[in-house]
Amino acid sequence: MSTGATAAAQGKMVNAFTAADLARLDPQTRATVERRARLLGPAYRLFYQKPVEVCRGRGVYLYDSAGNEYLDAYNNVASVGHTHPAVVRAVSEQMATLCTHTRYLQEGILRYGEQLRQTFDGPVRDYHTMFTCTGSEANDLAMRMAMHHTGRSGIIITSEAYHGNSFLTAGFSPSLGERSPLGTWVRRIPTPDSYRMPIRELGQRMARHVEEQIEDLERRGEGLAAFIADSLFSSDGIYSDPTDLLAPVAEVVRKAGGLFVADEVQSGFGRSGDRFWGYQRHGIQPDIITMGKPMGNGFPVAATIVAPDIVKGFGRDMRYFNTFGGNSVAIAAAQATLDVMQTEGLQENARRIGQAIRDGVGQLASQFEVIGDVRGAGLYVGVELVSDRAAKTPDGAAATYVVNSLREQRVLISATGNDSNVLKIRPPLVFDDSNVDRLVTALEVAFKGWRNHA
Repeated sequence: MSTGATAAAQGKMVNAFTAADLARLDPQTRATVERRARLLGPAYRLFYQKPVEVCRGRGVYLYDSAGNEYLDAYNNVASVGHTHPAVVRAVSEQMATLCTHTRYLQEGILRYGEQLRQTFDGPVRDYHTMFTCTGSEANDLAMRMAMHHTGRSGIIITSEAYHGNSFLTAGFSPSLGERSPLGTWVRRIPTPDSYRMPIRELGQRMARHVEEQIEDLERRGEGLAAFIADSLFSSDGIYSDPTDLLAPVAEVVRKAGGLFVADEVQSGFGRSGDRFWGYQRHGIQPDIITMGKPMGNGFPVAATIVAPDIVKGFGRDMRYFNTFGGNSVAIAAAQATLDVMQTEGLQENARRIGQAIRDGVGQLASQFEVIGDVRGAGLYVGVELVSDRAAKTPDGAAATYVVNSLREQRVLISATGNDSNVLKIRPPLVFDDSNVDRLVTALEVAFKGWRNHA
């Protein structure tokens, strides 16, 4: 492995506990970590150099066994807040009534499907909904349908994309690490880096890269089945703008007979603030849409939304069934979560509070040279840290320090990007102004500490 590759691999551990951290732990925590390793094995990862124990959650807070409160500025799974009473009640009542699969007629799944459709626009409102348990399953199903529909196998992704951990989806999720193999039918294009590239050129530049990879796939007999992207490019480093990137890409993809798949697992359900779905910010109509994580506020439920002409042949030739996908309790969780999002105005809250976070960090940038760029949409914020503003040199060490400094202040965030130098701030949608103040204050302390440390 080259020096650069080694550095990148190490950088991806920025928010992970490693064996080197074990000696720093108090005896009780160390014993728990060692017991966990013995029982669960080495493939699991813990967050932070000093792992966080959590025993309960409420709203935007997590608590350990000693009652210490942590501000959760990272968790997009509990999108409407940890243990939201409406979701807890819906799940409990449904579990006490019935939990079964989709081969029986049930009103709940139809009611939810109709309400979900209303969040889309244009032709997508007539698409079909196929339920799964996780975003990985949703993306896996999307690609199976794309390959069946097109008769081709090629998939194009961005350079640090993450789309799942099934065998198929791990094969087109390069962010899993240098040693996680990509499929021979997978091609990558560069991250749309709005910090380092001229914004006006990004859309056409991205489309040209896609064209080049399509030509390579065709030359090698694979052809293009689909291009898939998270429209906030979360694992690439959080690039929310410009919003004219994906339309020219979609045009190139469809010209080659491929499908455009919008992965909304990270960017959907109102998180971007200005629109309910991330792809809507780009003014496009995907052929397939996938969703998961925040859909059930912690209960495993996900879905693949697909155009009728694509699923028609798949349903005829392949069929589809998922024992737990779309079960009665999962749908109750999804219904309650969607109701809360809409009745509590959480999309608008994401827009307003997300702007407050970016404004607050932007003010810190005037004090701390390590802050190179502040970007994002709604409650998905990226803060790029650099060792040299003029050269825009990524500083993964600074991100490691800041993330772990915040953890010591009991504020939880993470980091992302190829060099793991972009702070990833992605709180529940119920974050409020007081939470912003605490977050920005903690960041100021962390940046002061890094300046003194460096």
